[in-house]
Amino acid sequence: MAKGQKAYLETEGKKRIPCLFNPAELAIGLSNSWDSDPKPGQQTPSLQYRGGDSGTLTLELFFDTTAEGKPVTKYTDDLVKLMRVDTKLPGYSKKKQNGRPGWVKFHWGKFHSFRCVIEKMDLRYTYFATNGEPLRATVGLTLKQYMQENNWPAQNPTSGTPAPAGSHVLQPGETLDRLAARYYGDPFRWRPIAEANGIKDPFALRPGRVLDIPQVEL
Repeated sequence: MAKGQKAYLETEGKKRIPCLFNPAELAIGLSNSWDSDPKPGQQTPSLQYRGGDSGTLTLELFFDTTAEGKPVTKYTDDLVKLMRVDTKLPGYSKKKQNGRPGWVKFHWGKFHSFRCVIEKMDLRYTYFATNGEPLRATVGLTLKQYMQENNWPAQNPTSGTPAPAGSHVLQPGETLDRLAARYYGDPFRWRPIAEANGIKDPFALRPGRVLDIPQVEL
């Protein structure tokens, strides 16, 4: 059963998870944060812009292994793992409790999404072999934007890379790989930040420290 068109999810670890996608349903959400400032005697309050919120992408994916004769969990298990902390990502420290799931990008034809994390997953097995192994699955995903990217959805995998800034005040819980993802669009490029600031131990970061963000060729 070919329900939909071929697509795939690209993981932060450079792995591809193939799937089928129904192009009739793809929802992109954008929102801004505004604070109201009510004033006596005025019916309508003044609004103050507080910044943009993360974009969202809602879609439904299909997986079918009936032709292969293998359980569909070979793909759905990889999706479930994407919601768990990945100890292989840069900056992970069990001692300091620094850890996060990896980001993903959705690719369908010329459509390439922003980098995002899986905020919500609805996994349903819809067809089974006689021995009980699932052969088809439907997965509803709510993806939340992981970092700022310009001109998204991008029409090629390299567009939308933000320009690096000159400095950054380190916030609690921030890691070098997250800063590299924010300023360079690639969490694996954290070493230039470490070298520019003389950081020998990337796990010993002190909140409030001002870090230089060097210019690198993107």
